[in-house]
Amino acid sequence: TVVDLSADFRLQEESDYDEWYDGHERPELLAEAVYALPELNREELAGADLIASGGCNATATILGLLPLVEDGILDGDEQVVVDLKVGSSEGGAGGGEAASHPERSGVVRPYAPTGHRHEVEIGAYLGLDVSFTVHAVDMIRGASATCHVFPGEPVSKGDLWGAYRGSYEDEPFVDLVAGGGGVYRYPEPKAVAGTNRAEVGFELDPGNRRVVAFSAIDNVMKGAAGQAVHAANVALGLDETAGLEFRGLHPVGAP
Repeated sequence: TVVDLSADFRLQEESDYDEWYDGHERPELLAEAVYALPELNREELAGADLIASGGCNATATILGLLPLVEDGILDGDEQVVVDLKVGSSEGGAGGGEAASHPERSGVVRPYAPTGHRHEVEIGAYLGLDVSFTVHAVDMIRGASATCHVFPGEPVSKGDLWGAYRGSYEDEPFVDLVAGGGGVYRYPEPKAVAGTNRAEVGFELDPGNRRVVAFSAIDNVMKGAAGQAVHAANVALGLDETAGLEFRGLHPVGAP
């Protein structure tokens, strides 16, 4: 079993690689690859030979929106606007002026206002047309997705609780954090740093018929290496949590 952490097999259409990347040298392999997000593809991952790790921004967004799609609250015709705040490690090991501490410190910098290639990844797996903007912020690791959606039919808080619990109540690495008390009452990257966990949540704005969905991950764990290990565990029939039990660098709520 091969788990590929690059973008080479995340998409299944050769035309998407022609449009968003620089083409693809082995398009005949695209149909064999399984997207490495067990919350989305657990059955397909079992026994898979080629696994494609998802992009960190796409992972955060998919986890935030997936319950709304699975429950039928979103059917693909709605307006979806996603705002991402990401840490400097998302830029990879290459570095560069924009990632250096003197330049990065204190910023909230739009760096991909439109045309981010993770848009097509989200659309491919959720069937949604997403408008997507990414900001670089003064953070090393972490991704925070705030998703504004406008369902065609009215929804209640109860509908949202039902959707998110239905999707995630049995998931070992997804915590539902939705409007409780205290500092960490919505998903927060600091609370999941160093872990394979994702926090997801929501809020309802009935006056504007808007649902705000939140998701927070560690981009180098749930958005990359941790996701790869989780997917490999599923593919090989191992305990899904094997090697991924670490409670994190700031273990909020840990015993």
